[in-house]
Amino acid sequence: MRADWFLPVLRAPRPDVPERRIGILAQAARQVLPAKFFSSRTTKQRGWFRRFLRRLGPVWLAAPCRRIVQSLCFVTFLWLFFLTCWPYSATPARSSTGWIPAEFNLKNSSVVLVADSTVTADPPFKAGQEIVVRDDSEGLSGNAETATFRVLSVDSSEIRLELVRRTSSIEHSKFEVLSVSPGPWSLHETDSAAWPSHYADNLSRKELVAAEMFLVIDPLVSLSTGIASRAWVWSLSCAGIILAACVFVPRGFCGYLCPLGTLIDLFDWVIGKRVTMFRIAGDGWWVHIKYYLLLGIIVAAFGGVLLSGIFSAIPVITRGLLFTLSPIQTGAAVGWHQIPPMNYGHVISIVLFLAVLGLGLLRPRFWCKYVCPSGAVFSLSNLFRVTERKVESSCINCNKCIEICPFDAIKPDFTTRTTDCTFCQSCGGVCPTHAIKFVDRWEVSGLKIENDPPTRETSLGRRGFLSATVGTASGVLGGLIAATGTKTFGANLDGDGPRLVRPPGSVPEPEFLQMCIRCGECFQACPSDVLQPLGFQQGLEGLWTPHVVADWAGCASSCNACGQVCPTGAIRALPLEEKRHVRMGLAVINESTCLPFHGEACQLCVDECTAAGYDALEFITVGTEVDELGQPIEGTGQLAPLLVADKCVGCGLCQTRCHGINVAAKGLLNESAIIIKAGNDHEDRLMFGSYSELRKDEAKLRETQSRPSESYLPDFLTDP
Repeated sequence: MRADWFLPVLRAPRPDVPERRIGILAQAARQVLPAKFFSSRTTKQRGWFRRFLRRLGPVWLAAPCRRIVQSLCFVTFLWLFFLTCWPYSATPARSSTGWIPAEFNLKNSSVVLVADSTVTADPPFKAGQEIVVRDDSEGLSGNAETATFRVLSVDSSEIRLELVRRTSSIEHSKFEVLSVSPGPWSLHETDSAAWPSHYADNLSRKELVAAEMFLVIDPLVSLSTGIASRAWVWSLSCAGIILAACVFVPRGFCGYLCPLGTLIDLFDWVIGKRVTMFRIAGDGWWVHIKYYLLLGIIVAAFGGVLLSGIFSAIPVITRGLLFTLSPIQTGAAVGWHQIPPMNYGHVISIVLFLAVLGLGLLRPRFWCKYVCPSGAVFSLSNLFRVTERKVESSCINCNKCIEICPFDAIKPDFTTRTTDCTFCQSCGGVCPTHAIKFVDRWEVSGLKIENDPPTRETSLGRRGFLSATVGTASGVLGGLIAATGTKTFGANLDGDGPRLVRPPGSVPEPEFLQMCIRCGECFQACPSDVLQPLGFQQGLEGLWTPHVVADWAGCASSCNACGQVCPTGAIRALPLEEKRHVRMGLAVINESTCLPFHGEACQLCVDECTAAGYDALEFITVGTEVDELGQPIEGTGQLAPLLVADKCVGCGLCQTRCHGINVAAKGLLNESAIIIKAGNDHEDRLMFGSYSELRKDEAKLRETQSRPSESYLPDFLTDP
């Protein structure tokens, strides 16, 4: 079995050396493309293809397949993060009101509508589009007839529609009812009575590939989460798949797929190779840091503390781009005032991200070679590889393979450090004697003699037994200290610690802190930035976890993006119908500051709640004066908001509105008069099960409790 994907050095044929066979793809390309695209083996004249790759760089010339795959994966990652996860292209379903039926044709089920005086703009529909017509005539507002029509033609004053007959008899009967209506009618892109879903639909349409794809194939993310939470994490299956694939392409994730590695390559190319004053030797105590760091992360996970989000490859790049480039994207697209404020957590993450890139000043890809714990997982999986880099006896010790290897995977005797090799095959593309091949690990014929020249490496590694012992002890001790310290100075869930409003669908708080990988994907997918990263309110344990900042924005009723992109299930991926029943907090009205309780007119929170579809706020009369007989005096009192707790889900839209107008714009209040609070009985946090069924059970319980006991009913009501 051969797995050679590199472009070999152009070499004139020799009679004593068998000519290398041309691959099937190369043969097909030669049949289609002009001959000048290809090099001549006889004259060693480079073709256009080789000359182009040579201009891109030596690694492109040596291993173009790897560079192409690497580039495509990096572009895909950026696409998923900055376009798929960014749902600002979503808009609510459009509608137009005030249309009067002017002409019916019962034979072909068509109707012509004309605009009345209330229509002020062209209808937002196009010919061929299907729309829902609603009869808004007087007396039908509570149970209005609707039907689906197809737009035949449209202009500013007239629109022609044709009935869509999916179920002929039912739709035709609807049309007959509508044909006797005087109007007006309203026209809608979707059913006007349906729950809004534009954000959820928009993400679903764009998510051809799962937005969290790169996070779920980083095995350290799911492995550490499963250990810390003592639960099955759905992304463990994805980690198993990528680890199984790396049995055939050893550490292929690092060499081909990882976007952080590609970004580090770009940094090294743009900056690292030009700044050489900080260069260190490739031979020191640091060469096995990744294994000790991995050990510390696993030990901390067994202690219930998740550290992998700080050091795993994909969370590092997602969080880094979130805090550096996403604010620019938000500011340029929707306004610089829409950028959420920063805290110390942002600064720490940015410094960490820049430090990962800056390690390239010490040696190219220093992070990937020596530090990355995700790479350490793949290095250990290389022990089960079925393919391997081999060196034939024709090797001339030219050192070119060592110079081009990006992962320090080639020993001084030019054989392979199998745990470090990523199968990038750059070495094969620069070997002047074609002595390097990628075959099954049991291929032993015609190979170069090992330890020639001497490598002076022991079986325990390059740094020997003492280094391994000290590193192992440091990893275990560091993991224990991190777990103990984080728990001691952590969230304090049993004491007076803050009760934070978490995203809808979040699992219970102890499990949430053990399952949230702090990747930042939910922040990027949130359309209104209501989810923002936590600072140190819960110590290190809560750092970078998402919480709801209702003063900034409210949770859109049409959005379920945060759960859809969460790679570990810390936020459950709930359908929109299920998410609308999730209580993530409860609104609490401060009567001492609420303006209507003091005689000032205000209905911002009620309007906002009604517009969102929850109807959890309604008006009651307060401050009514009474006469000497205790009877209310007519004309006294004023309307004030009352919370219907059974309907409130804690979305925060009411708080956002009150803060934005009464606090920020008008300065009437120091803080919002209605605030979302979590904890105790204010929220529902389920690991499993249905929230809608929970609401139904609560309704049944209330009905049972409000029903009078049979023993207290009169006989004539209980006698059958």
